[in-house]
Amino acid sequence: AVRFSNGRLQRPGSMQFTVYRNKDKDHPRKKHRRILVSETERLSYVGNNFGSGVMKCNSLCRYFVGVLDKESGQMEVYNAEMFNMQPLLSGRRVLCLSPCSVLDACVHASADWLLTAVLCGLPVCFFFLISVFLPQHGGRRIHYMDLCIEAFGTNKQKRALNARRMNAVGSDVVTTAVAKAAANIIDEKGVAALIQDVAQDDVQNISALLPPCNEDAEKPENVYKFEDILSPAEYEALQVPAAVFVNITAEEISKKAEEQSHCSFVLEELKLLPADEKSRDHKARCLWFLDTLIKFSHLRVIKKKYLMGPGCPHIISRKLMKNFTSMTYNNGSVRNLIPSSMKSKITAYVIALALHISNFQIDLTVLQNDLKLRESRMMDIAKAMRLKVSKAKGLPGLEDIQNHKLGTLSLPLPVQKAPENLRKRKKMS
Repeated sequence: AVRFSNGRLQRPGSMQFTVYRNKDKDHPRKKHRRILVSETERLSYVGNNFGSGVMKCNSLCRYFVGVLDKESGQMEVYNAEMFNMQPLLSGRRVLCLSPCSVLDACVHASADWLLTAVLCGLPVCFFFLISVFLPQHGGRRIHYMDLCIEAFGTNKQKRALNARRMNAVGSDVVTTAVAKAAANIIDEKGVAALIQDVAQDDVQNISALLPPCNEDAEKPENVYKFEDILSPAEYEALQVPAAVFVNITAEEISKKAEEQSHCSFVLEELKLLPADEKSRDHKARCLWFLDTLIKFSHLRVIKKKYLMGPGCPHIISRKLMKNFTSMTYNNGSVRNLIPSSMKSKITAYVIALALHISNFQIDLTVLQNDLKLRESRMMDIAKAMRLKVSKAKGLPGLEDIQNHKLGTLSLPLPVQKAPENLRKRKKMS
């Protein structure tokens, strides 16, 4: 049984049909594949029962054909299959099919322009018009497609076409104006001055993420004051959760290292806890908060209420949410994210706290690995914080793996410079 996609037959008796079967009769699927071809004087039509364009009705319904014997009055019923016959067109030529060219023509038919016509909302008959008469050049095809929309498209399509053309004109005007303005600025200030201005702006942007810096400090501990990292109330709240670090043993540290439950910097510093009770308690609180900051930096979207566990004091959780996240709105709900800028801010506060813990000299490579940062980004933040960066041997067992970088905070503070990656910008054209 056949149906024609582009109209009805006026003289069914003049049609000639040919069925092609798949030669692989042993394959369970291919042996049922058929291609039905109908040839007329003007066009050739092709239909098949396989592929992406097959009719859905064949899998949902069963069709039968009844043949009535007029003499006996009995009807014989046969299984049937529905074929959707479509004109076979290729470029500008109408193909006359032979058995060997049926599959070739199906593959090379203009399916891409059928998809284009459907996406544009044009009737499928326009696809045949476009396939036969349009040239093969992409730019020209788009032009003729626009002409078809002007002639046959709906009001909505015509408004969209006009808006696209207006936007194209507006984009050209803006591009020309921007290029002219950029050329005037370059002529007035020069490329070197512009690059220096951009570098200075980037330095200021990084500085906005750093802890408050006292450049006139007479001691290293006053450059980044401890009170600017942890307020007295926050420091007091750390007494309870940090108690696990105060009385920790060497065996427990080894077990935590195997479990990787804490970062490398914290585990190494736990081995060096002072014997004095007050100093030990102070360092334990700092290490607990530093470890919490590093774990917090690994998050992306804050979903849970107790994000760092029920053991984290409420004042610390509020500090993390307020100072180190960005609030966004998504589908009517408020979400807290940790973008790259906030991760840089967390890194700066981790460095500042680590300086207080380690007598103002830290292994930047260890912190970089704990924070999962690129080395270039870690060095940029360290230099923005006025640290002197030098090469140093790593922790025991790591000397042959990588060259460690040591960061030292000493007075007088070095002059702040633009990060290294800012000097490798592309040329302005």
